[in-house]
Order: sequence, then structure tokens, then C-alpha cells
Amino acid sequence: MTNLPEKFESFNEARRAGFIKAKEIKESGKKMVGVFCTYTPVEIPMAAGAVTVGVCGVSEEAIPDAEKVLPRNLCPLIKSSYGHAITDTCPYFYFSDMLIGETTCDGKKKMYEELAKIKPTHVMHLPNMQRGEYTYKLWKEEIKVLKEETEKALGVTISDQDIRDAIKDKNEERRLLKEYYELAKLNPSPLSGMELHQVLYQSGFKFDRADLKDDLRNIIDSVKQKYQEGNCQNNIDKPRILITGSPIGGISEKIITTIEDSGASIVAYELCGAIRNNDSLVDEENEDVYDALTEKYLSIGCSCMMHNDNRMEMLDRLADEYKVDGVIDVALQACHTFNVESFRVKQLMNNKNIAYMAIETDYSKSDTEQLRTRFEAFIEMIEDGVCVK
Repeated sequence: MTNLPEKFESFNEARRAGFIKAKEIKESGKKMVGVFCTYTPVEIPMAAGAVTVGVCGVSEEAIPDAEKVLPRNLCPLIKSSYGHAITDTCPYFYFSDMLIGETTCDGKKKMYEELAKIKPTHVMHLPNMQRGEYTYKLWKEEIKVLKEETEKALGVTISDQDIRDAIKDKNEERRLLKEYYELAKLNPSPLSGMELHQVLYQSGFKFDRADLKDDLRNIIDSVKQKYQEGNCQNNIDKPRILITGSPIGGISEKIITTIEDSGASIVAYELCGAIRNNDSLVDEENEDVYDALTEKYLSIGCSCMMHNDNRMEMLDRLADEYKVDGVIDVALQACHTFNVESFRVKQLMNNKNIAYMAIETDYSKSDTEQLRTRFEAFIEMIEDGVCVK
């Protein structure tokens, strides 16, 4: 889309500008909490008056330093996160008063042991499935423990009302993000894949809550107005692509840009930080704030869960709602759970007669042209009416 509002540029630069803002936050006496995963109930540190920020590494520069401790054949997200931590090249990690991790995979669990040697780190023990009373009780107790550990680490007291206020605040953000990404249901989509991704990803680095919501409202209204005026860069003939799988923060350029340069329109991201964790809200009417948080976060359909039907149900629904022509399933190197689960995703899309493609990659750019060739062939087959299986 041409002539996007200035607020879009504020999202595009949010992570970089956030480095300076993080320093200002610390100098003002405010606390900062680094988080790694969408399973982290951020309402707890928010209720403590802290700013939360994602500290997952998204570049390959620090990976060689990480590989002095971690194995080379480990997930690049884990290596990048650890590498930036030990080299002091991530301001968000540097300024965080505590880190909150979660046991989503074995690689992260062991990495957290190393991180805890240099920064206070609390690890939440995530159940390995979403079913059953024991699972529910376990996760509810983990959230209560998180509240207690956050109080200790930050020197504060968190009341139930503080948590209710944080739930309402975060839900308002989720509603706006959902309204934004659902604009891509329009045909043609008014957004490029990179515009869609940048706002979803960079919103996590805009620390003034009121400004974040104002900026989201502004960009939603501006995009709607321009679309009504006929200002749209996509055409109705472009194949509509849904991306699912591992987090793509460290590979966004070579995935998103290359797909759209190949002639497609990316209309949905079933990913961490996108639809996967913003689709549902925390129940604001539930009298027990811990029940409300447990129900919301335990329902997230990540591949780390056994019997991960929630993700399949979401993909089934999204494919219909966004009128998807093709699904590209992305797995980072050594991300075994998403790699294994790709078979179920493929079966689902085959049954829906939707073209499907799986790729495995890392943070390097060495496979960009290889991916371009594959994407071009995939999109050409969709355009020719061939269902890729």
C-alpha cells in the first residue's frame, strides 16, 4: 500500500527506537521484564507495574558466541537469544530486571539454566497437554507461583484488582490487533505481508500503552479509509497465502518478501505473536483472575502440546475465513515439535484441497534463492490450478 499513515512507520521502527526507550524506562525507576513465549501470562508483570518486552533473538550475529556453549544443531532462536544475552548486544535483555521462561521445548529449558547464571530467571513449568483437571490445576498453580516470584523479584505487592486491570488493558490491545489483522480478510487484502507482520511484531516494543492503542486505532482507520478510496496494492488474482509454524522474527525478510516477490499475497499468520495468541481474550467477567488467565493461556495451540487439536481447529477456520489458496508451514532448524506436527497440517490442507508446502530454515540468508525458487514454483502451481500436496 502506498502512502501509509506516519503511524505505520512508528511501528516499523518500534524495536530499534525501543532500545532508547528501554533505557529511559530504567532511568525513570520503572521495572522491565523480559519474556520469551506467548504462554507467559504478561498480565502478571503488567499488574506489578512493569513493562514487558520480548527477548527472543532475531538475528544471526550473536550465534557464533552462543555456539561456544550451545550445540550448533540447536534452534537458531535459542542460540540467538542466548548469544545476545552473553554479549550484551540486546538492550532489552540488559535492562530487564527479571526474565520469565517456560518449558515449551528441551532446548529452551537447558538454555534457561545458562541464562539464570547471569540474570534472575523464573521458569514456568508448562503442562505437556491441554486436557484434564490435573493439567488445569498445574497451570493455575504455576501462574500463582509466577505472581509470587514477580512480587519478590520486583519488590511489589500484586492485588487481584491489579491483575483485573491488567487483563482489561491487555484485552484492549488484543482487540485492536485482531481488528487490524482481520483487515486481510478483505479480497484483495489492503495490506502487504510485511505491513501485516511489522505491526503485529513491533507492537511488542511500543511501551507506552496509551500510545500503542492510539497508534493501532489510527492505522486501522487509515487503512480502511484508503481501501474504501480504492487505494490497494494487491489485486484480486494474487494467490492468498497463510503462514504457520515456528516464530519468524529472525527470518521475516527472506520469507515474507520472497513469497510476495514471487507473486502471492500473505493474508494471515498463524504464529506466536500473531493470530495464535491474540485470537481469544481473557474472560474479564470471571471472578477468579487465576482461572481466567489459566483458561486463556492453556488454550493456545502450540505444537509443544500433545493432542494439539486447538491449532488444527484454528487452521481449519482461518483457511476458510481468509479464503486461503495455499499454506506455507515454516519450521526453524531443530524445531522438532513443529516439524513433526507438519504432517497433521498437511493432512488437514489436503482434505480441504488447499495447496501446502513445508520448509525448514535457519537465520542465515544462504538459502534465500533456494527458497525463492520453491516459492515461485509453489505459487505458479496454485495459479495453474494444481493442488500441491
